[in-house]
Amino acid sequence: MFPNVGTADRAIRILIGAAMILLAVFGKVPAWVGWVGLVPLVTGLVRMCPLYWVLGIGRD
Repeated sequence: MFPNVGTADRAIRILIGAAMILLAVFGKVPAWVGWVGLVPLVTGLVRMCPLYWVLGIGRD
């Protein structure tokens, strides 16, 4: 599979994912929010979003 997440989208995903995880680590939100934060963080780091792939977003 090829990268289908752009630069701006990638930065936003990484920031949101990291923020969700940090908020959960410091007890500001429930722990499940941190686990959910892994999704945008990982998809941003690997530049591949399976949902985008299924929907055909980011393909030429």
